[in-house]
Amino acid sequence: MNDFWLIALATLASFFAGFVDAVIGGGGLVQVPVLFILFPNTLHTNIIATNRFASIAGTIVAARHYLKTITVNYTFIAIAGVSTAIASYAGTFLMNKIPVTIFKPILFFLIAALTIYTIFKKEIGQIEKVQPNKNKLYFLFAAIGIVLGLYNGTIGPGTGTLLVFSLVQFVGFSFLKASAYAKVINAIADGASLIAFLLQGAVLFTLAIPMLLSNMLGAYVGSKMAIKKGNEFIRIFFILVMILLLGKLGWDIFSTSL
Repeated sequence: MNDFWLIALATLASFFAGFVDAVIGGGGLVQVPVLFILFPNTLHTNIIATNRFASIAGTIVAARHYLKTITVNYTFIAIAGVSTAIASYAGTFLMNKIPVTIFKPILFFLIAALTIYTIFKKEIGQIEKVQPNKNKLYFLFAAIGIVLGLYNGTIGPGTGTLLVFSLVQFVGFSFLKASAYAKVINAIADGASLIAFLLQGAVLFTLAIPMLLSNMLGAYVGSKMAIKKGNEFIRIFFILVMILLLGKLGWDIFSTSL
């Protein structure tokens, strides 16, 4: 298959990834595996960096669309965004030094538990039950930002989905509001890690630019549908993406053990 068709397939996958990411996060679960399949001889760092360049524009489009409808607290976003950005930036340099094979089995069982919990606790994320203590909220946003920022920088795919779950479960947001916050926080974090990738010269621009445009379109369509359909639609999508994440992690664990 020549380069034109490889880029075309990657661009198509980027549209779907933008749609998924705008609804509940986890677009990298679609985009990154496709890139590894289409470009098997490309370095892992180049794949992640190219994906990050393409996806950040879609994240910004989705965030802008959500903010037209959902009211957010920018202090909370700033705390989570800065802590996530710092941790995400640091995580890019740890990517090749930390054996992710240690973390993936633990992460697999953690995500399996979260998925089962969400399936059976149907009321989660349907009604907003935010903590009244602002100091506690400041701490929660900072802690969530640091933990998921490190994950974002070192492993990446599924960060947005885990961020939405954290905001729903620990902060008490509805799925719709959590998705809005997650898009803005993700945009800040992705920007920080992208700077690190650009400094390393890791982005493959010939591939990244058409993917970026396609991802933006997918993000626009996805965020529009999420706002229109509401919390239950996002919850169902969340479960599907978590199952997809489990499949990817399961395959990674199985393939490295062979």
